[in-house]
Amino acid sequence: MTQTPLSYKDAGVDIVAGDALVERIKPLAKKTMREGVLAGIGGFGALFEVPKRYKEPVLVSGTDGVGTKLKLAFEWNMHDTVGIDLVAMSVNDVLVQGAEPLFFLDYFACGKLDVDTAVAVVGGIAKGCELSGCALIGGETAEMPGMYPSGEYDLAGFAVGAVEKSKILTGQNVKAGDVVLGLASSGVHSNGFSLVRKCIERAGANTPATLDGKPFKQALMAPTRLYVLNVLAALTAHPNTQEALGIKALAHITGGGLLENIPRVLPFGLAAHLQKGSWPQTELFAWLQKTAGIDDNEMNRTFNNGIGMVVVIDAAGAEACAATLRGLGETVYTIGLIAPQGDGAQVVVA
Repeated sequence: MTQTPLSYKDAGVDIVAGDALVERIKPLAKKTMREGVLAGIGGFGALFEVPKRYKEPVLVSGTDGVGTKLKLAFEWNMHDTVGIDLVAMSVNDVLVQGAEPLFFLDYFACGKLDVDTAVAVVGGIAKGCELSGCALIGGETAEMPGMYPSGEYDLAGFAVGAVEKSKILTGQNVKAGDVVLGLASSGVHSNGFSLVRKCIERAGANTPATLDGKPFKQALMAPTRLYVLNVLAALTAHPNTQEALGIKALAHITGGGLLENIPRVLPFGLAAHLQKGSWPQTELFAWLQKTAGIDDNEMNRTFNNGIGMVVVIDAAGAEACAATLRGLGETVYTIGLIAPQGDGAQVVVA
């Protein structure tokens, strides 16, 4: 008995759809091209040459995903901004060490490829790269039947940046008396969404129509703010040298919130004392706190709570640095000071 031939498409993998996706991605990636790109999308490996303006370049890498925020993207059919989240989570991390993001690669995995959805996602990735000055030079689309439920996918991203060896931000010269500046977030960003989804479930039909002037769903799905270009400009304007005591440390406020991320850039024996009320609580975070029924400490440990990036700077340059960042479009708050830790926590909000 002759068996019917089986094709890859019969097994659930559509090569034609994959090829169509690549062709639609190419013009999106082309918009992100920058100095250093030697060969991008299409080859087995992407080629990038570190710009010659670097004298002693040190490469800085980062990787991340979008987490359970994707569950809301599936449920609400909102796929056009999670790609920006993907880029932001990695390039903001690379930025913390003073590095300029150079290039980005993405990994998109699904059970069955929907080309329109994938294009929307990758369009967001390309937009995030464009707004960060880094090139989208490669990636992988994996169609794996049976691995993911219909209509769902997962994302991972990988960023590589460069910084002059002499300009790496380590936080080691942070001292008592330095000022802590907070740059406003655009919302929840990409952390804490397991709790966000529980809050939505608990609220049921009683979710607010708007939060902070945006429709409810748009407020929650607002993409992670990209701090790269503005903070790089501030680092140039306020360098940390013996002659000019400028920016000493940066902290990207992601999972673990303010309480767990700021200590990552503080020397042993020092603490950040943040002044409660020195930045406003948005309607979004007020709604999450009320709905979840959690205290301020849990809010500051779970969410960015309105501060997406922290800048630690010498007190003498703090006001000028804040003015520079405001002039570039950031909302900046003076939120605290560095002090000896003593027997307390490394971050105190009081």
